[in-house]
Amino acid sequence: MLDISGVTEGTGFGSNPGLRYRTKIFAIVGNGGLVVKLARERVDRLVAAGTARRFDPRRDGRVMKEWVTIPVASRRRWKALAEEALEFARSTAARA
Repeated sequence: MLDISGVTEGTGFGSNPGLRYRTKIFAIVGNGGLVVKLARERVDRLVAAGTARRFDPRRDGRVMKEWVTIPVASRRRWKALAEEALEFARSTAARA
């Protein structure tokens, strides 16, 4: 995805490798899979379908409502969900 205009490589939360669109983090590797930022409703649907789990970066039960972890077992979905997260980052950047 680094060949897409506005996408850069860096760290996400802490030292985990991640991708940003402009200044917005939209995907990181960590927490046992790929972590992406999506609309809250989309996160709810992925969790309900059993495809993903809510992202709990502190591992204390305080989840981030717009972030979801896609486990390694579902890595075949990573590319599509990373692309979806990029689109979400683009849409929120446009509103800012």
